[in-house]
Amino acid sequence: MKELTIGVNDAGRRLDRFLRKYMPGASLAAIYKMIRKDVKVNGRRADEGYVLLEGDVIRLYVSDEDFATFTAVTKARGTTGVRRNFKIIYEDDCILAADKPFGLLTHGDRTEKKNHLANQVKDYLIEIGAYDPRERVFVPAPANRLDRNTTGLVLFGKTSEALSALTGMIRDDLITKRYMTIVHGTVSRPMTLEGRLVKDEATNKARVLPLSAAEGKVIRTQVAPVQQLSGATLVEVILDTGRTHQIRAHLASAGHPVIGDTKYQTAAYRKANDDLRRRFGLSTQLLHSSSVTFHAADGPLAYLNGQTIRTDLPESFRQIIAGLSGGNR
Repeated sequence: MKELTIGVNDAGRRLDRFLRKYMPGASLAAIYKMIRKDVKVNGRRADEGYVLLEGDVIRLYVSDEDFATFTAVTKARGTTGVRRNFKIIYEDDCILAADKPFGLLTHGDRTEKKNHLANQVKDYLIEIGAYDPRERVFVPAPANRLDRNTTGLVLFGKTSEALSALTGMIRDDLITKRYMTIVHGTVSRPMTLEGRLVKDEATNKARVLPLSAAEGKVIRTQVAPVQQLSGATLVEVILDTGRTHQIRAHLASAGHPVIGDTKYQTAAYRKANDDLRRRFGLSTQLLHSSSVTFHAADGPLAYLNGQTIRTDLPESFRQIIAGLSGGNR
């Protein structure tokens, strides 16, 4: 007989779904057979739809051999062995803030299923003993994502409650996200940009419509100049709303596309992007998620209310600033 106590990460799950993830080596038929004959919750039989509560005790009346087979951690659920190349900017018992480098995916996709930030962070948490895939069906995961070629802060929930709180705060725009970028042209004063964003799934490209348009999602972007450069401006961008490609599309629609961004470049700056490619090897958007500030945080993350997490600009970003300000000429 094996005994399991349900923790906070697994509370709220159906019994059958918990067992399916806890015992990946067992077939679906075997899971339901166990529920009928070999499983008790708090000393009683429970049907497959029973919703588990924190503190519930599950007893499995199976042999040691079957239990070992059913709960064997597969490669997909254990460490992936990927090389770690992210930096930890902040970590506590609930969250981890990772500094994602250029070129690394936040999640896997059809082109890269293994070496992505989510797997790297999971492996790290397994190595330090903060996450054990053999004991939990919850997997630490990112609450936000950055494009492959955007660098900077990605927030991870280390517990089910923390991840739920983070995703809820991001959804409700209760986390202020600041970005640093360089845009073409001169931005001489702060701007507040408003409009509606429409995403074309076929081209993976967004377009910005007037705020009065009937379609699209409302977007609001604040832009503040930081430093005037040669033919460009270093700016800080604050997202009041968080939509895919919001910064890139909104700045381009305002006549100041992000340097290096060929997807949203305008004809007026095509030659300038070609020059940046030759001088700095810049062939994608230059965009860095530099800080996050928590507002109205409550529940498991109440201690973060009002706090800001920051990360520095990458060296390659600083070199471009220096080059455009005359430092490398």
